[in-house]
Amino acid sequence: MRILMVEDEKYMAEAIEQVLKKNHYSVDLAFDGEYGLDCAVSNIYDIIILDIMLPKMDGLQVLKKLRDEKFSTPVILLTARGETEDKVKGLDYGADDYLAKPFHTDELLARLRALGRRQTELLPDGIYKYGDIALNPHTLLLTCGDKEIYLPLKEAQILELLMKRASMILSKEIIIEKLWGYDTEAEENRVEIHISLLRKKLVQLKSCVSIRTIRYAGYTLQGRKGKNENA
Repeated sequence: MRILMVEDEKYMAEAIEQVLKKNHYSVDLAFDGEYGLDCAVSNIYDIIILDIMLPKMDGLQVLKKLRDEKFSTPVILLTARGETEDKVKGLDYGADDYLAKPFHTDELLARLRALGRRQTELLPDGIYKYGDIALNPHTLLLTCGDKEIYLPLKEAQILELLMKRASMILSKEIIIEKLWGYDTEAEENRVEIHISLLRKKLVQLKSCVSIRTIRYAGYTLQGRKGKNENA
């Protein structure tokens, strides 16, 4: 899961970043509201941790702009303890949760787990399901009925991303940024190759799920039988 943390207290942000990374989250930091908004609209994050008191643009403005532009990424607001008005306004603007400073990192981790479950609709055993397929992201096992196959890591990660955001079209750029990072030299044809291999495996499993190409936009899952499309 990839998290954006927008917090101007650098020492605090970097300390939380280390805790999150130890708990297997991927984290990017932004130290002001304007840069935080620029990062958020890239739409590559699963959850945003957003402080209200920020330079250049405060957190409530960032949140309002995101929701006005129809970005639905879950947001946890960081508020000053006792600032009820900020909490109410934040929830009205579309925040999914809030934490009052100072907070214990265990509480933040619990909130992230709760939002992650809500966002990805994980089954109780941690398996992603879409149509007639199920993916275990820990063992990389993909099943369809009584058939099963183990996926290479990157194929499993791409399928997991498509399943987590099944209602969205994911561009090659977003897939690369999510799985290889901003500074990667990975090219788009890597995504095309992995998508092609995934399609063959779905056919091998005789699944009704396929990966649809939206021309000039990206990829999305569809649950009906149909011709496989080229990457």
